[in-house]
Amino acid sequence: MSTAATAVPSPRIEGAPTAASEAILAKLVAAVGEGAFRVERFRDNIRIRVAPDRLIEVLTALKARAGCAFLAELGGADYLGYPGYEGPRFEVHYVLRDLDTNGFVVVKAGVDDPDPTLPTVFGLWPGCDWMEREVFDMFGVRFEGHPDPRRILMPDEFVAFPLRKDYPLRGRGERHNFPRLTREES
Repeated sequence: MSTAATAVPSPRIEGAPTAASEAILAKLVAAVGEGAFRVERFRDNIRIRVAPDRLIEVLTALKARAGCAFLAELGGADYLGYPGYEGPRFEVHYVLRDLDTNGFVVVKAGVDDPDPTLPTVFGLWPGCDWMEREVFDMFGVRFEGHPDPRRILMPDEFVAFPLRKDYPLRGRGERHNFPRLTREES
């Protein structure tokens, strides 16, 4: 009876970024220099904080020179009233993966009211289309240059952003005014 060899994952220190993720960071530093961003390490991930005006430069370098061809996630957060937080109110995060080495980094860019706007990454990852639309729809962060900035989850007439911390938990009474759609119309 033969036994097939099974792959045993390499041992890894819990809480430390992988060598593959550290290699991504080293390639980014070589491409754009250390002054273009700020690095934070938390548990097993590397977080790269970047100013909105350098976002496309950093993301382009990560894709073209550091092997991060896959945009795994794009999402937003509202830090209004968050204890001890002193940064911009809104933050958009981009989780980038190198599928060859299994390394990943999280890129974060912050924006504030009254007009939270970031450049779109549609030119780098066309798959971000609906993800950027969802962040706009829920938080009100606009993506300059996005080819189709319509709402994706809420009706077009909806004027608020339901995942903002200052939006009431039960809404503002607008739900009863939503147009009713039949199954055939949807």
